[in-house]
Amino acid sequence: MAKIRLDKYLADMQIGTRSAVKEYIRKGRVRVNEAVVKSPEQKIDTETDTVLYDDKPVGYHTYEYFMLNKPQGVVSATQDTKEKTVTELITEKNRKDLFPVGRLDKDTEGLLLITNDGALSHELLSPKKHVDKTYFAEVMGKIGQAEVIKFKEGLVIDTEFTALPAVLEVLSFDEAKNTSRIRVTIHEGKFHQVKRMFEAVGSEVLYLKRLSMGTLVLDESLAPGAYRRLTEQEIQMLKETRNIKKNG
Repeated sequence: MAKIRLDKYLADMQIGTRSAVKEYIRKGRVRVNEAVVKSPEQKIDTETDTVLYDDKPVGYHTYEYFMLNKPQGVVSATQDTKEKTVTELITEKNRKDLFPVGRLDKDTEGLLLITNDGALSHELLSPKKHVDKTYFAEVMGKIGQAEVIKFKEGLVIDTEFTALPAVLEVLSFDEAKNTSRIRVTIHEGKFHQVKRMFEAVGSEVLYLKRLSMGTLVLDESLAPGAYRRLTEQEIQMLKETRNIKKNG
């Protein structure tokens, strides 16, 4: 990576605003490679230089990757005037430019990738890549083989949208509640797609949770609202999405 100014380095890592970190630097609160530096313009090599603020190391993160188990009631956005957003749940972030990769409805739970890696986000969301997304749902009525076949063949949602073939698995049926528990894997991410697919077969989604996206699988130890950083292996496997052959 090219060298960057010391004040930008510290501001990127949220030590303070650009003007605030300049003041910290001038007051001698910042050291680079053990030497006090009072010039905000000094260039820093993010890979080799060691930066300390008030004697605490400040590592530079170009990209950050978080797995969030999105809870209900939170919107998939970076900011909202009325609702709490998913990025607000990430409290230990080092950068201000994080965003969710794709969206989950406000009442939907489950896996959501939060990052600032725009290139990776583009690859995962590209319609040409057809990245698998798997969901668990509880839906109204008894879902059977007829619905499984319709999903497999490519379900007609309306006059403008026919979903790509999807894999529908029926897990159980609760006769008392007249509800089915299912798992479904889709290969695109249209607006309200899973809910619209079940509406198209005369059902209704009562509960929806995303379990996986591409190679990334929800860590079931994460309670709704909890998150963790991705492991290096998870990041590498996601990046290999770039090599997935385009369907069609």
